[in-house]
Order: sequence, then structure tokens, then C-alpha cells
Amino acid sequence: MSVDVDPIAFEVIRNALVAATDEMVLSLKRSAYSTNIKTRSDFSCAFFDADLRPIAQGFAQPVHLGSMVQQIPRAIRDYGPERLEPGDMVITNDPFPSGVHLNDVSLIAPVHDADGLLGYVANLAHHVDVGGGAPASIGAFREVFQEGVIVPPVRIVRQGRIVDDVFRLLLAQIRSKHETAGDLRAQVAANTTGVRRVLALVARHGRETVLRTIDELVAYTERRTLSELEALPHGTYEAEGTVDTDGYTDEPVRLRARVELRPDGVRFDLSGSDAQRRAPVNSTFAQTYSACAYAVKCLIDPDLPVNEGFYRLLTVDAPEGTVTNCTWPAPVVGGWETQTRLVEVLFAALLPAFPDRLPAGTKGMMAQFGFGSLDVEAGRYVCFYDTLAGGYGGRASSDGPDAVQTHGQNTENAPIEETERGYPVRILRLSLVEDSDGPGRFRGGLGVRKDYSFPRPTTFTILADRDKAGPWGAAGGHAGRRAEYMLLRGGSETRLGAKATVELEAGDVVSCRTCGGGGYGPPGERDPERVLRDVLEGKVSAERAREVYRVAIVDGEVDAVETARLRRSA
Repeated sequence: MSVDVDPIAFEVIRNALVAATDEMVLSLKRSAYSTNIKTRSDFSCAFFDADLRPIAQGFAQPVHLGSMVQQIPRAIRDYGPERLEPGDMVITNDPFPSGVHLNDVSLIAPVHDADGLLGYVANLAHHVDVGGGAPASIGAFREVFQEGVIVPPVRIVRQGRIVDDVFRLLLAQIRSKHETAGDLRAQVAANTTGVRRVLALVARHGRETVLRTIDELVAYTERRTLSELEALPHGTYEAEGTVDTDGYTDEPVRLRARVELRPDGVRFDLSGSDAQRRAPVNSTFAQTYSACAYAVKCLIDPDLPVNEGFYRLLTVDAPEGTVTNCTWPAPVVGGWETQTRLVEVLFAALLPAFPDRLPAGTKGMMAQFGFGSLDVEAGRYVCFYDTLAGGYGGRASSDGPDAVQTHGQNTENAPIEETERGYPVRILRLSLVEDSDGPGRFRGGLGVRKDYSFPRPTTFTILADRDKAGPWGAAGGHAGRRAEYMLLRGGSETRLGAKATVELEAGDVVSCRTCGGGGYGPPGERDPERVLRDVLEGKVSAERAREVYRVAIVDGEVDAVETARLRRSA
């Protein structure tokens, strides 16, 4: 600790900055209109200092937090920080050169006190529709222009008031105008809250004290991160993986990662990954950087602050023009699918060095679903966006959780009651998928089945993956069951692609069944009592217990003699 910074004041200010971003989170969540933001919490908030260093990040979506580190500084520099006055805010969703997909819209506000600029508060929120060729703006297209309205950094708030011309221009491109208008105002309110809280902190402790503490916080985080890195098993680790399809061809999208763990930092080399596609599977550099930052954070003390002192120790080499660093005008809407699969590849590379800490393969996709329909009588377009949970991979000492969002995806479930009340849909089924686990000494988690029924013609989009192969097993564990996407019409089922937009008739049902997680260790070594519990809970069938786990279940109990015979003969 620097002799110029009081330790008690340091802790107070450090936590107050995080609390300011957490209060931004609450403000946005409680004032938003869409289910996706107010209930599913698909957004994040952060504070940057005057030098555009990330200082504090609110608890929300890890995928956003790493990407905001790239997006927010570039957006402000491109716009021109000298043009911003107190009460102004900038809006952007431009993926090039430093953003993510178009649905994720960022608002940035400068924080000024009487002596000048202190920093910036920012929030990023996933909007349920930003225009483009399909409702919910997640259609599989060939160019970014087809995916929705592209907003370079422009001023959306001037001296505390929304710029009406810009606001109306944006809404004119968007189907769900009522929800979008409400969500944008909620983002403005969140930044206003953040500005107020940072100014209150400065008023209480003094500008110089706060600025010195910020510098010390960055240095402190770097020291702690270096200490954590020193304790890791240094070396170079490599792995490859694929996204099943790109949405236009059956050719897998190859991802290749080389991770160098060093005491002075971590370097990621993603050269060797496929060239970018004219298909919705391209990850921007900001998305890729977020995956790498998340992987490192999983290896070190979870209590360690996340700010410039952490991020400066990461180096990401992702060649331009590849699926891990695409260039204009590549489509990017499915970049999060590739980003999440990249985390899987990074974990596969690092698993030999961390066999007791990292899981087998997980859901490994965002699993995005969107739909929309025109309500002619009400004169409005209604859109909805959802992501489904799936199975997490088994670990060296525990089963993978069932029905969870994985890795940097931290969104919550959309309640059936709220969904049916607010949108033209009925949820006929929401359940675990029996026997979707990846068998292992510790099994993978189960996937989820959700059946959407529509009372009127609707456009439905699937932007997901894992329908070709399930998540990989580790240390002798088996792969999880693959995902399925089905159209139920007139008593028959038709398999849908993992990246597809379909026109539905009234009464159609779309059934989305996500994959299970991979197993860890040989399934024949699983404790029979654990297998029995899974059977009694309806997670694993008695047939699967016998054929895969080699455990005989008779009259609700383990037949020890037959189980021993089955396992001897395996």
C-alpha cells in the first residue's frame, strides 16, 4: 500500500466505486421495460477513470465486462472526449472496430466535478430488437447491415435531456418501439445514478484522495494478479475446437488456441482459427478478449478486483480477418456463440494443468431464441428474446449442475408467467431433458426443454449450436447429449437447424432442447447410490443406469449383486 493512501480510506473508496456501479445495475434493472433486461439481467455497468482505464465493474454479465474494456475507451476516443460536457451521454452499438453484436447497446456519460473530468460511467444492455431482417435481430444473415441499425458513437443526451431527433431516428428502425424507448431511458437513468454516486464519493473524500486511491487500486490489483500468476503452473497449452456450423454451410468453424501462462502475464495466441465467414459466427476482438479475460479470472482468487491492473497483464493475439477478430462488414450477431465456444477451447487447453479445477465440456453456447409478430389491432410489433440454460460439465469431485447458464453468461430465467402475460406465446413445457447428461464418475448436468406455442403467425429465430455433437467428456467421461431444435406442426416433428429463421402458423410449437454437459471420469466408476438418486429423481432412466453406468436398479433400490456382475463384465 502506498504511504500516501490510508488503508481504511482505500477500502472504503474501493468498495464505494463498486457500489456505485452496483447501484447503476439496480437502477437499470428496476426501471427497464423488457423482460430481457428487467428480469433476465442481460446488461452490465462500469466506471472508467479520466484516462479511460476500467476501474470498477458492477455484478452482471462477465461477457460484457471484458468487452466493455475494449469498446468504451475506443468509443470515447473516436467521438472526442473534449466534445462532452456535464450531463451529456454517448450511445453506440457499432461492432467495428471495438464493439460486439448490434443488440448490445452502450451508453456512456462523463463525470465532471468543479475541477474537471473525473471519469466515465457506462452501461451496456441487450435490446430485444434493433431492426434488421428478423424480429429480435438475431437472424442468420451475410452482412452486418442486415442485422439491424448500426449506431456509431453519437450524443443521445445533451446537458441532461434526451436529444429528441436522435432518439426518434433510432426508434424508427426498431420493431419493439415501446420496450426499446423504455429500456433506453432506463440506461440513461442508470448512468445518471452512477454520475451522482461518483460525485458524492468525491465530495465526501476529496478529489485528490479519490484519484490517488484509484491509482493505488490499479497498482494493488496488478500486484495481487502477479502474485496469483506466480503460483500457476507456467507453460504453454494448446487445444482446438469447433462451432458445429456457420448457419449457411455444414462446414465446422475451427477455433485454435495457444495459452502461455507466465509469471509476468498471460498470452493468448488464436492464430490458426478459421478465416471470418459470410455467416453469423464471427466474433469481434472485444468479444474474444472477453473470453480470454474470463478464462484467466477463473484460475485466480475470485476476490481479486477486476480493473486495469488485471487487464493489463493479458495479451490477446487474434489476427484480423479471422472468426476471432472479424473485420467490416462481417455479420457478428452470432459472435457470442463463437466467443462462448472459445472459452471451451481455452478450458480444454488448460485442463491438463488444472485437472481438479476445470470442468468437462459445458453447454458452450448462448442458445439464443427470438420471435416477433405484428399485432394488427393494437398497431404494434411485439418481439421477445430468450436464452436457454443447459448442462455444465462434470468436475473432478462433483457433478455438473443441471440447467445453468455457462461461463461468462450470467442471465437469469425468463419466468413463464411474465412471458405469457407480456408476449403472444404460451410455454407448454419447461423441464430437464432426461438422459441428456454426459456419463462419468461425475456426470454432466442435464439440458433444458422449452416448448413455445404461438396463437398467431410468428417469425421465430434460432441462433445456437451443439446439434451436431454434444459437449466433450474428460478423463474417460462421455460426451453430453446433443441439442435438438424441433418444429411441431399437425402432429409431426421436423428438425430445425441451429441457426435458422422460420415462419410459423397459428398453433405451431417450437421445442428447444439444449445439450447436457460432458462427464468427468469413467461412468463405470460412478457411485451406485448417486446413480440411484438420479433414477429416482427422473434425471437418468433405469435403462441408461444399467447400460451406461452398469448399475442395476430394482424396485427403487440398487441390486448390489447384479451391479457387481455388470461392472465386472464391462
